[in-house]
Amino acid sequence: MDNKILVINCGSSTLKLAVFDEQSLDCTATGLAERLNHDDAVARIGQIDGDIPLPAGATHRQALEAMTTALADSGLLEGAPTAIGHRVVHGGENFREAALIDDEVLGAIDACASLAPLHNPVNLSGIESTRSLFPDVPNVAVFDTAYHQTLPPKAYLYAVPHSYYRDWGVRRYGFHGISHSYMLTEAARRLGKTPATTSIISAHLGNGCSIAAIRDGLSADTSMGLTPLEGLVMGSRSGDIDPGLFDYLKSKGIAQDELHHVLNHESGLLGLSGQTNDMRTLCELAEHGHEPSGVAIEVFCFRLARYIGAMMASLRHLDALVFTGGIGENSTRVRQQTLDNLKLLGFELDDELNRYGGEFSDGHIEGPGSRFPVLVIPTNEELVIAREAARLANASNGPQAPG
Repeated sequence: MDNKILVINCGSSTLKLAVFDEQSLDCTATGLAERLNHDDAVARIGQIDGDIPLPAGATHRQALEAMTTALADSGLLEGAPTAIGHRVVHGGENFREAALIDDEVLGAIDACASLAPLHNPVNLSGIESTRSLFPDVPNVAVFDTAYHQTLPPKAYLYAVPHSYYRDWGVRRYGFHGISHSYMLTEAARRLGKTPATTSIISAHLGNGCSIAAIRDGLSADTSMGLTPLEGLVMGSRSGDIDPGLFDYLKSKGIAQDELHHVLNHESGLLGLSGQTNDMRTLCELAEHGHEPSGVAIEVFCFRLARYIGAMMASLRHLDALVFTGGIGENSTRVRQQTLDNLKLLGFELDDELNRYGGEFSDGHIEGPGSRFPVLVIPTNEELVIAREAARLANASNGPQAPG
C-alpha cells in the first residue's frame, strides 16, 4: 500500500478527490470530474496536463476508476491508499463523529437518504466504488451533520407536534459541519486560543450557504435545518420561506414536486437576479447598472446580517466573526455590505485589509475601532476528512456503527 490518504467527495454530477501524505497530511494531488452521467462528462487531475478520458455518460464509478488509474500512471498514487475518507452529507442522529464504514454504517447512511435525497445516494455510490476498487482499504465516513449534534433542544427542535421528532426524526440537523469545525480550529490558532475556549460565528458562503454559532468549541446553533434548504439565501436555494407558500402556489397550479425543484434549483441568487447564481458575475452586472443583480446582493447580505445577529443569542462572548467559502473568501463587496447592516453591534472593517481578504494580516480584516475581530479563512474540508480517515484507520478501537 502507498502511504497516502484518498479523499472522495461525490456530488450529484461531480466527483472531487484529493490525495494526502499520510504522515505530513500535505495535499499532493487534486482532481475533479464534472457532468457525470451526461454525454460530455470530463475529468481532470490538477497535477496532470490535459483531460482524463471518460466514456460518454460516465458514472461516478467509471470516473473514479479513470482518475485513480491516471494517478497511478503518474506516480501520484502508487498502489492502494492506506485509507479512504468520504464526505457524507447526512448522518441523522446516528453519528456524532466520523465512522469506520462497515455494512451497518452503510445501512444507517442509506436510512438518511430521504433527508438528503440529492446527496446521500451519490455519497453511497462513491463508497461502494472505492470498496470495490480497493477491497482491503479501510473507508471512513465524515458527516456534515455530525459536528452539529451538540445543538441543544432549544436550537434543534421545530415548534411542531413532538411526535414528529420522536417518531420520524423531524428536527434541525445543520450542515457544512466539516467546514465549520475547521473554522473553529483555524480561528483558535490565529487568535492564540484553544478550540475548547473559542467562540466564533462561522459563515460558510458558497453556492450553498450556512452560518453557525460555535460556543466554547461546540456548535450551539446553525442556519440549515432538516435539509440543506433552510436558512440563508444561497446560489439557487431559497433559504427561509413561509411554509404557507406551498398552499398558495398550489392554488396557482404549481405542484409540490415542481415547487421543491424551484426552491432548490431556481431560487436564491439565481431566482432573484434572473441571471446567475455566481456572485462574481452578479457584482459585475450590478456595477454595470443591472438592478435585479444589485437587489439580489442586497437580499443576500441583509439576510446574512440578520442571521449573524441571531447567532449572538447562543453565545456568552464572541472571539471572532469568520467568513469562508467561495463567496466568503473572495467577495469584498459581500463582506462590506453585510457588516454595514451590523454597525449597531460594533463591527467595523478596514477597507484595505478587506480588499485583500486578510491575505497580509493573518486573515484579519477588522478596523481599529471594531468591537470584534473579523477574519477571512479559506476552508479546507478535504484536510479534515483526511485527518479523520487517518485517525480511524490507525485506531484499533475506532467508532463503530450506532447501536
